[in-house]
Amino acid sequence: MARQCDLTGRKANNAFAISHSHRRTKKLQQANLQEKRVWWPQGKRWVKLRLSTRAIKTLEKKGLAAMAKEAGIDLSKY
Repeated sequence: MARQCDLTGRKANNAFAISHSHRRTKKLQQANLQEKRVWWPQGKRWVKLRLSTRAIKTLEKKGLAAMAKEAGIDLSKY
């Protein structure tokens, strides 16, 4: 399973770790992913998703059905 947000698709970013002497080494900046159970009113059940924290904040504003429709996700498979 990829380290990727189920709704937004956010994933790791390639970056440089820069030391005090300005030597650059590659590193990965992982997305802040959380396992979250979200109530799905249309399906009348809980859905377990792996979400980024930004997606959780947006989810509270838009709602699960709207975000799933934008992402093209069928929630009945989760």
